[in-house]
Amino acid sequence: MRIAIDIRKINEFGVGTYIWNLLRNLAVVDDRNEYLLIGSHRHFHELGPLPGNFRQLYLPDEETFWKRQFAMLLGVRRHRVDLLHVPHHDAPFFNPSKLVVTVHDCVHVKFPQENSSKFQNYRSYLRTKRVVEGAKHVLAVSNSTKEDLINIFGLPERRISVIHNALDERFAFNHAAEERKQVLERYQLKEPFVLYSGKIRPHKNLHRLIEAFAVLKSELTEDDRYRNLKLIIIGDELSKHQYLRLTVVRSGVQQDVRFFGFVPYPILRVFYQSAALFAFPSLYEGFGLPPLEAMANRTPVIASNTSSLPEVLEDAALLVNPENVFDIARGMKLILSDDLLRQKLVQKGIEQVAKFSWKVAAQKVVETYQLIGEGERERWRRSPISGTTAK
Repeated sequence: MRIAIDIRKINEFGVGTYIWNLLRNLAVVDDRNEYLLIGSHRHFHELGPLPGNFRQLYLPDEETFWKRQFAMLLGVRRHRVDLLHVPHHDAPFFNPSKLVVTVHDCVHVKFPQENSSKFQNYRSYLRTKRVVEGAKHVLAVSNSTKEDLINIFGLPERRISVIHNALDERFAFNHAAEERKQVLERYQLKEPFVLYSGKIRPHKNLHRLIEAFAVLKSELTEDDRYRNLKLIIIGDELSKHQYLRLTVVRSGVQQDVRFFGFVPYPILRVFYQSAALFAFPSLYEGFGLPPLEAMANRTPVIASNTSSLPEVLEDAALLVNPENVFDIARGMKLILSDDLLRQKLVQKGIEQVAKFSWKVAAQKVVETYQLIGEGERERWRRSPISGTTAK
């Protein structure tokens, strides 16, 4: 088959990680199908060397929204593409070939942006509904996301396949002790700390994490190891989320909570490897990669018992009720005070990360492509127009 894949979001956080890892592994497992990667030269360059069955279908960056729509339509038609894979729910309005869509989560429907209107939210819902209903097949990154697609959009179960994500292959790296020390000194971090890393949105539940940390601090005043414990939050610029600063002030932990904006992967790995624990009390996740990243760096994890997190983390993390501040604080204190539990979580975390593989995911994606292609050929053979009947 000739398969087109939209790679124009390869530089974005989250979706870009999915695109990069999927394509690098499709290049390993599939030398039969031909792939046309839709994007500009900078998108293609991001992937590095690829085999000969991967080519570029060039679309310029500077085009307007509608020009991009028609450019994709014409390009896919001109190259006689058999199947188009859009690795996110923002698929084109017009699609002359069979469409496969990857849905990572339904957060834009369940937890809309704070500043969006009801009309904007409904328009976003309708657009996603149109995309998933028009797709030949939908890939969900977890069973939790699959259930959302069924419950929110009424999508038939037979049209959804669950193919789990895995750890970003660019992430696996261990820093020497001296390197970690230098990074921590640069960021003026000497005391033990609890770490959160990820986007900063209301559904990430960081206001409750801060409140739970304040409770934890009040209970550790007599513990010499953790008397100076800090909370490090890595994510978006704090200026966009002033309510978190107010939460810090109200909770009385101004001296113990620090916010960082974007942190590059090499630095982020140092933070993971140096943290006393990783806290991820999110109210909703389509998959949830940050806890797996922490586990890969031998850091014990506390996470929510909601959405996809129990499915992805299983018993390798301490799961708590994310809506209960005292339950979050209790879980953090338990990990910090129980050395045997910490060791157990670290070991189970390493085993849990090993369960997810981008190579396996790529193989399953190729199988889905083949099934769709074979299904269409069979339907054509059975059609009266074809003049033949399948044997």
